[in-house]
Amino acid sequence: MVKVITYKPYGDKGILIELGKEISEEINNRVVIFSQIIEKENHSHITDVIPSYNSILVIYNPLEISYDDLINNIKSLEKKISKIEKNNYKVIHIPVIYGGEYGEDLEIVANHNNLSKEDVVKIHSETYYRVYMLGFTPGFPYLGGMSEKISTPRKKTPRKQIKKGSVGIGGNQTGIYSTNSPGGWQIIGRSPLEFFDVKKSKPLLKPGHLIKFEPIDEKEYIRIKNMIEEEKFQAKTSLLEETSK
Repeated sequence: MVKVITYKPYGDKGILIELGKEISEEINNRVVIFSQIIEKENHSHITDVIPSYNSILVIYNPLEISYDDLINNIKSLEKKISKIEKNNYKVIHIPVIYGGEYGEDLEIVANHNNLSKEDVVKIHSETYYRVYMLGFTPGFPYLGGMSEKISTPRKKTPRKQIKKGSVGIGGNQTGIYSTNSPGGWQIIGRSPLEFFDVKKSKPLLKPGHLIKFEPIDEKEYIRIKNMIEEEKFQAKTSLLEETSK
């Protein structure tokens, strides 16, 4: 089946590239691959490439290149997508302390789904989640893959402040608050990792990554937190072949 890619203007210095209408892993994988292909060309007139669930926003300098010329340049890259047939997914392992003062809504999630708190932790941490896009706040990952067994409605009244690193459930999604911010998701745990640092050029996670939550205790949480403050800690990563995912 021919996969049609469409282009349309987005303001006076943007091009929206749509690779599909629905949200799916296949389409998002093509979005990630095509975004990387465009970025690797290093066109000076392109100032940003922003992937989402099923589209890419390209920001460019209209004083350096015309809309039509840029589209023609990008279209010439489409053939490279099909050449990347297999993807080895980068997995970021996310340590999380669940429950207690770090995850005060864990019991709410358990009660809503007629589960024990231990069951919620097991279900939440046993799967791989795909990072579809970043948004809401800098570095906040929109994840796919959460089990419906722990799906829980968001709070009717959002909290005014949620601590960075907090792991929450909102409906059938889970996510990580990358910065201190308001929010209405049910908080079930917290990670000591830094997901966004203004002193660094890139956030910890990026679209196309897989993440795996790993339960830890308070002693380990404090140990990792201290190592991060001393700049001695690096997040654990691994590769997962597409066929084994």
